[in-house]
Formats: sequence, structure tokens, C-alpha cells
Amino acid sequence: MMAATDRHAHGLAPGTGVGRLSAALALIVAFMAGEVAAGLAAHSLALISDAAHMLTDAAAIALALITARLAARPPGGGYTYGLKRTEIMSAQANGIILVLLAAWLGYSAIRRLASPPPVAGATMIAVALAGVAVNVAATLLIARSGSQSLNVAGALRHIVTDLYAFAATAVAGLVIVATGFARADAIATLVVVVLMLHAGYGLIRDSGRIFLEAAPAGLDPQAVGAAMAARPDVAEVHDLHIWEITSGMPAASAHVLVAPARDCHAVRADLEAFLADRYSIRHATLQVDHATATDAADGQHCDDAHGPAYRPGEVA
Repeated sequence: MMAATDRHAHGLAPGTGVGRLSAALALIVAFMAGEVAAGLAAHSLALISDAAHMLTDAAAIALALITARLAARPPGGGYTYGLKRTEIMSAQANGIILVLLAAWLGYSAIRRLASPPPVAGATMIAVALAGVAVNVAATLLIARSGSQSLNVAGALRHIVTDLYAFAATAVAGLVIVATGFARADAIATLVVVVLMLHAGYGLIRDSGRIFLEAAPAGLDPQAVGAAMAARPDVAEVHDLHIWEITSGMPAASAHVLVAPARDCHAVRADLEAFLADRYSIRHATLQVDHATATDAADGQHCDDAHGPAYRPGEVA
């Protein structure tokens, strides 16, 4: 017998959540445009690299708003989960773009180390300090949006790391104003490049785990299987699979054998509640059958079971 639970909605908080993300997006895009203009006028690659990093923040938020609408559409046709994974596709694209931008900026910075152009240090300081204020405001708006989107989480991490990038840019501007050492701009750019590579790798890694249907980070399937097998009247758990449909939406399936003469329905309901309460897995599909004497004799119920079998009293 089969049962599935799907009781919780995922995505942006209605009304204020969308409004706050939209406000953060507008703030970032407006500042980014001004920063590009200032960077070109000041001949500062560090300011342009900061703007490139903010471009990916803006893209992440915009994609989160778009994919939230797509993900909210009800399942239809062959898309039995709807379009919830469009968020993961856009997160991976954002990570790849971030790495490519970092590579281009790193190359440009190394060239500038060899032949630095004159840079307006005072402009760098002013724009970097303004960027800190904009980042703090955008961080507060995003943090209060209530979104669990991988795109939004990635953008939030990027914006926080932008503070370090702006700090590096401000320090480079001070060095240029105080000493005339123009290479400080290229050095600050390389600092931003390292931050971009770190953030881009994180997005690619996290989205890749979901595409490969790995268990959510920090969740050990063996521990889950052993805990399920320890529940009352459970004789065995096998074919256990745990994955994420999209960020913040873990799912599980398993074949559960129940002790003879015990209530399969009660065991299934208990396991579903247990998975939801202990591991926040609210999308569970459990096939529940009674164990037989043959199962106890050969120790295996299914000929093609995937992964280990978990039984009461066994340690994962």
C-alpha cells in the first residue's frame, strides 16, 4: 500500500515577501548602474568588479521572483512536481556566470598589475562606502522576505561577502590617495575575484547536489534509516531514498516491512509523522508490507533492493 504527504507550500511569503525582494532588487540595480558609471569614470577595475558581483546578486533575486511564479503553478502533464526545479536551474546558471565573470576580471586585474592606468582613489572611497550602506539595506530587506529559495540564499551570501569586497575597494582607494600606488586597484579586484569564485562554486555545488538527487546537506540517510527501523512494529526498512525536489523541499521514499499481525496503516502514519517532525521531510512515499517468515529466513525481501537494509537493533 502506498501513501504520500504533500501538505506544505514552498516559496516566497505572499505580499510583503515579494515586495521586499522587489525593493532589494531595485536598490541593487540602481546602485550597480551608478557603480559601473563611476568605475568607468575613475578607471577603477575594482569598482567594476564590485558591480559585476552585484549583477549576479540582482540576477539571483530576479530569477527567484520569476521562478517563484513558475513554481507556484500546479503540476500538469508530465511535470508531476510542477516547475519547482526552475529555481535550481537558475541557481546553477548564476553560479556558472559568477565563475566566468571572475575569470575575466582576474585576467584583467593581472594585466593591470603589469601596466596600471591612473585611478581616481577618492571616487573609489566614496562609492565603496555608499556600497556598504546599500548592501546593509538590501540584506535587511532580503532577510525579512521569508524566502527559502536557493537563489535568494545565494544572493544573500553574495551581498554579505560584498561588504568585504567594498572594504577592499575602500582600502585600495585610501592607498591610492595616500601613496599614488595605482596597482592597489588591481589587487582589490583580485580580492573580489576570490570572493566571486567562492560564491560561484558554492552555488554550483549546492545546485549540483539537487540535480544529482543527493540527500540534503547535513542529513545522513543511514541515520534516518536506522531511526525509522527503531520505530514501533517496524521489522525492516530498505530501498530508502532521500533527495531534494528543490531547495527547502526534501523528499523520501522507502519500502517498510511491518511485524506480522501489526497494523500497517498505523506504522505508516507513525513513520510519516516521525520523518516530518525529526527531519522536516514532509514529502514521504512509503510502501508498507507485512514481513513474512521467508523474509526473516533469507534476510532479504526484494531481489533488487537499492542500498542497505535497516532492522531494529542494528547500528547505522
